[in-house]
Amino acid sequence: MLSRNQPQVYARRLRAVLIRSLPLLEARGIAVVLLAGVVGVMAGVLVTAMSQMVQDLHGLLFGVQPGGRLSGMFSLESPVQALIPAIGGILLGLTVIWLRIRKFRTPVDPIEANALYGGRMSLTDTFIIAGQTMISSGFGASVGLEAGYTQVGSGMASRLARAFRLRRNDVRILVGCGAAGAIAAAFDAPLTGAFYGFELVIGIYSVANVAPVMTAAIAASLTAEVFGGVPFPLELSGLPALTASQYLPFLLLGLLGGAASIAIMQLVTLIERGFVRLSIDAALRPFIGGCIVGLLGLITPQVLSSGHGALHREFAMNYGLAVVTSVFLLKLAASAVSLGSGFRGGLFFASLFLGALLGKMFAEVMAVVSPATGIDPAVAAVVGMTSLAVGVVGGPLTMTFLALESTRDLTLTGVVLAASIMAAILVRETFGYSFSTWRFHLRGETIRSAHDVGWMRSLTVGSMMRKDVRTIDASKTLATFRKEVPLGSAQRVIAVDAGHYVGVLIVAELHSDLSDGETPVLSLAKYKDAVLVPTMNVQSAAETFQRAGAEELAVVEDFTDRVVVGLLTEGHLMRRYAEELDKARRALSGEG
Repeated sequence: MLSRNQPQVYARRLRAVLIRSLPLLEARGIAVVLLAGVVGVMAGVLVTAMSQMVQDLHGLLFGVQPGGRLSGMFSLESPVQALIPAIGGILLGLTVIWLRIRKFRTPVDPIEANALYGGRMSLTDTFIIAGQTMISSGFGASVGLEAGYTQVGSGMASRLARAFRLRRNDVRILVGCGAAGAIAAAFDAPLTGAFYGFELVIGIYSVANVAPVMTAAIAASLTAEVFGGVPFPLELSGLPALTASQYLPFLLLGLLGGAASIAIMQLVTLIERGFVRLSIDAALRPFIGGCIVGLLGLITPQVLSSGHGALHREFAMNYGLAVVTSVFLLKLAASAVSLGSGFRGGLFFASLFLGALLGKMFAEVMAVVSPATGIDPAVAAVVGMTSLAVGVVGGPLTMTFLALESTRDLTLTGVVLAASIMAAILVRETFGYSFSTWRFHLRGETIRSAHDVGWMRSLTVGSMMRKDVRTIDASKTLATFRKEVPLGSAQRVIAVDAGHYVGVLIVAELHSDLSDGETPVLSLAKYKDAVLVPTMNVQSAAETFQRAGAEELAVVEDFTDRVVVGLLTEGHLMRRYAEELDKARRALSGEG
């Protein structure tokens, strides 16, 4: 039987053999690029496998023919199939109960891992999210698989990076490579995948990360093609030439897409809070949500699953405004109920579908309001698709390249980018979050992107404070203090009462003070209400120094007992902060 540590032993041996036998790998950048290629291949295989398993579930449960799509069906074969999302909700509820019994913590996704944990992800979390996502989408809930794709790609990349003991920033880059590969494989779009990694998971585009991320995205896309992955082309032919006068209406559409994305995120939150206020157990919520989604699926199957088939139908067919509007509202309700009730998945593809519907609605309205403008419905659908998705997902260049790679039409790129930027500006200035970071906010996290702030959280007061702090009884007089603490023997002393903090005494100030020698030192103590605790990070500590206007503060065990354990000066704190900030800057630019 293999010992528990044997996989780690094998990984260390493999790494040693590779580095000794291939001197080229001693160049760290080349080693990361090679590992990124491996990550891309793994992501391509995993994405293809997950997609095929969900397609097989759709064929088994809904009777979808090979090559078909659930959301592309015109109607369910039987009303009984409307119960399938509810059955999926029961299965998902059972996993919630099991995780509760096993006391699993909330899984960490790639954005959170790169922001807070230096790219460290748990394979257990990865498999849990992937399994729950496939159950949700496979049983017809109105969610996409992209969250599961990026989780498995990034989770495997993180594990590989840590097996080779890569540095913190290299682990973060490989996590971004895993997500980039997953999206590239899902859409057969390497540039889209790469910029998803840059904008959303790594948090920055730089010379240091462009080679590995592009390598992973291309490798994943090619791998998915080899294993039969379904590409995502939008067949648009005979598009009219865009004129300068049409840019203004499309910029307006970009703003509408941004506003719609905010409304969608708020609606999901509203439904989640509704379940909480009704005191419905989290294990029961997916069943209720599945019942509602099943009823909506009876009206039109376009609301079921991620919506690939429905999106292609919308581009192929020329439906009227009433039909398009009704499908938009039904899909919006189905996606919000699915996510709000606890189904696992994301809004990536749902936002593309909803945005395309919004664009078609916009074109129909413009045809009535301003016929001379000549807004083409297909172009409006692409612009609306990317604009709404930018607000939800949060990557303007990601969505611009998705439009370019899926339509193969360069003429759309300029107007799509302009509208995407308008949507991004509106969401950032009025709401401030994408869907993923909004969910972090609801959980109490303060992160707004994948920028690495984990080092800041790990730089705590406890790791920076001096423990050799001198204390004195606060009841002693000024004269006694001067005898016990001669000028020059110390710069500051902590006044305590029965071991509890009461203030800071500046030695030079007390020796120059003109007060009576019998004055108790307690009356001369400073910063009586301002203290630090060891668990504070550097940001919180700096804010405390600023509020108190102090150059040094005592560190106490907790705010209740206030037992002194150390002392921290503002100068030392700022030096350590500057050192770590410089390390982070050099890591991002590839200098160190």
